[in-house]
Amino acid sequence: MTHRATLRAALLSATIFTGAVAAMPAAAQDASASAAEEGDAIVVTGTRRATTIMDTPINISAIGAEEIARQRIDDVRDLADFTPGLTISDTGPGSTGSIVLRGLNASDVNSDGASYDDALGIYLGEVPLYYDFKLLDIARVETLLGPQGTLYGLGTLAGAIRYIPNRPNVDAFEGQAHGRLYAKSHSDNFGYQADGMINIPLVRDHIAFRSATGYYYDPGFIDYPLLLQTPGVSLAQPGGTDGVSRDDYVENLRRREDMNFERTFTTRNQLLVQTTEDLKAIFTYAFQRTKTDGAQSNSYGVMGTGKYENASRYEEPVNRRAHLASMEINANIADIADLVSTTAYTDVRTRSAGDNTDLLLDLDYDYELFPAFSSWNESDGRRKQFNQEIRLVSRHGGPFNWVLGGFYNRQKYHNDYAEHTPGLSDFYGVPDNPDDLEYVSYTRSKVTEKAIFGEGTFRVTPEWQVTGGARYFKYTSDVQGALVLPLLGDPLSPYDVDAAGGKAKKDGWVWKFNTSYEFSPEFMVYATYSKGYRIGGPNRVAPCPDPVPEDQQNACALPNEVQYGPDTTKNAEIGMRMQLFDRKLSFNFNVFQVKWDGIQVDSATFYGVTGITVNGGSAKSEGFETSFQFRPMPELSIQGTYSYTDAKLTEDVPGIITIRTTPNNYDGRPKFTQLDALDGDRLPGSAKNSGSLGATYTVPVGEGSVSANWTATYRGNVVSRIGWDRGYGDKIPSYVLHRASLSYDTDKFSISLFANNIFDNFAIVSVGQDRSRIGVNDGVAARYYRQTVVNPRTVGLEARIKY
Repeated sequence: MTHRATLRAALLSATIFTGAVAAMPAAAQDASASAAEEGDAIVVTGTRRATTIMDTPINISAIGAEEIARQRIDDVRDLADFTPGLTISDTGPGSTGSIVLRGLNASDVNSDGASYDDALGIYLGEVPLYYDFKLLDIARVETLLGPQGTLYGLGTLAGAIRYIPNRPNVDAFEGQAHGRLYAKSHSDNFGYQADGMINIPLVRDHIAFRSATGYYYDPGFIDYPLLLQTPGVSLAQPGGTDGVSRDDYVENLRRREDMNFERTFTTRNQLLVQTTEDLKAIFTYAFQRTKTDGAQSNSYGVMGTGKYENASRYEEPVNRRAHLASMEINANIADIADLVSTTAYTDVRTRSAGDNTDLLLDLDYDYELFPAFSSWNESDGRRKQFNQEIRLVSRHGGPFNWVLGGFYNRQKYHNDYAEHTPGLSDFYGVPDNPDDLEYVSYTRSKVTEKAIFGEGTFRVTPEWQVTGGARYFKYTSDVQGALVLPLLGDPLSPYDVDAAGGKAKKDGWVWKFNTSYEFSPEFMVYATYSKGYRIGGPNRVAPCPDPVPEDQQNACALPNEVQYGPDTTKNAEIGMRMQLFDRKLSFNFNVFQVKWDGIQVDSATFYGVTGITVNGGSAKSEGFETSFQFRPMPELSIQGTYSYTDAKLTEDVPGIITIRTTPNNYDGRPKFTQLDALDGDRLPGSAKNSGSLGATYTVPVGEGSVSANWTATYRGNVVSRIGWDRGYGDKIPSYVLHRASLSYDTDKFSISLFANNIFDNFAIVSVGQDRSRIGVNDGVAARYYRQTVVNPRTVGLEARIKY
């Protein structure tokens, strides 16, 4: 066994660190910086420079390629277990999930997650986007905690997550193949993954091509036992609200197993062209498509359904795909500065369908008078984003170094939405509505942001540095759309009526101050005070016609509901990082306080109670984050993380909590009631306490090494909404999950056995709707409330070969 293989095996679990120390005025960032490890630290580029994590003057967590492979971290949904201050609710393959950094979320949790989030920045290399590309051929993942408005902007209200890919190698041919086969409890099929990477130096020292491609199949584990056979004819509850007899079931319903399966194809292709190390360009094309047919949620026992069963009347497919094309140029200008230019275009499309019956029943239109009433909706959303950033990064050396740049972002969004009520047109005698359209709308928006930014670092002494930065931003937002109600005689298409809309614009400044002092190479402290921002924008609801027809069903946005404004955060933190006992123990600790103003929070329109975003109130999040890694002997590594986050409102927000009625009593009060959120209410979506603890033991065997790893992860309780105890929300219980692996590794190949959720713990990660939606609504068992559940026990085998 080579010395390199022994060292690598011993450090497999040593690649998770959080902290910040004095910045080095080192060489400017190289866009192709690798994840090379220096001792027990990995190189990061969070400051737009390539530095070791020990020398990076911001609060940053990094997970290297070894740990990504060891812990089977496939995408962003797996990151929270190993990143202090980060809570991610895995809501299944239909979305990215729900991501909350340092508790900065004020909206209700939900069972579907989200495929776009503007409270934090997501980057693939230098390209901002929000899509859960698989972590294939990734050098590392960096999580920047706290506002990052100066260098990153674009929604880094709470922080940023950066996927740093391995770059093409102009010197050598490389290849890798990887496969995974596994069984999942409560599922009838096996899951598998196959992926590979190839690197080809087309012109040695000058041109290289690198491609990483993979296919994922996860078998799913949620069954849909109450699907309608013939919508508009079949009865959804033929035997009443308690259950279904065998004969009634055969005549009306059908069952499908494992509906929340995942089928994902992903590929990323890069072409590097360089004249010398001082002038290079990287062209990237990435594509990913994910398909599923159902949600990762149960129905809380409605109609006798179980823990892994969903009572929806309809299949709920989601088809997501993303294209990404980018060009990154890095040029050395006379050894004074690096010119870094990033041009990118992303095109993300999501098509979905779902059970819409309970929404329409909740609005009390008396549709249930049609005995076979049911409804389904379909949505087709497309987001096109163009980015251009140019920055200069100093490389002249000396006590002062700097970054100066400009940023442009244009995002266009288009969504078509329709609700169908099979059989209802004939029941009402409405002609010429073959698709039984009940509500149809479209929205179209464009948001443009421009910014200039800069940071400067002055090294007062070799041990002490001071950094200051600022960013000026300006954005404009334009939205238009229309809606029609075909059951009431409107045209079938919203494009056949006049559109309505609105415009908005805003500008402002954000800033940052940071300093750090290195008392010794093994001990440093740092402090940061920074401001973050999130731009406002359009709501995805069609504007109301003017005037709004009276005494008519409607679901639209009034002029004051069409747009929402920006919100801001101010973050103060102090931290330290130390290494003890001849670097056998590494320890990181920080405390923080974030003040949040003009909060963007989910609300609902006056007409139709349709979801929108509004501004209201202020909040505060404070706590601490810590991580450690201990190697008492070369063969053993013990590592852990822990974070405490106390996030709550700091002022009352009137009328922001909407409830339907009291649980199990739809006749107990008016159909909708709005309650106030109060000062001191805990913010939803994030765990107050979370952490992980793991150990890896490695011994040489033959030409390689055998490694055994055990890791436990803990997520504390989460509240589902502001004022959860008054607004019929949930305090979602805490849970602990265990995972383990046993692997044999050499420089050329590895093979391992693994298990996730070893004890098959049933746990809830989020809920959809609130408990006021539980009960019988005009004789119909409501199926609105859902519980999203954690993946059950998974046991498998994987192998990897390099050449």
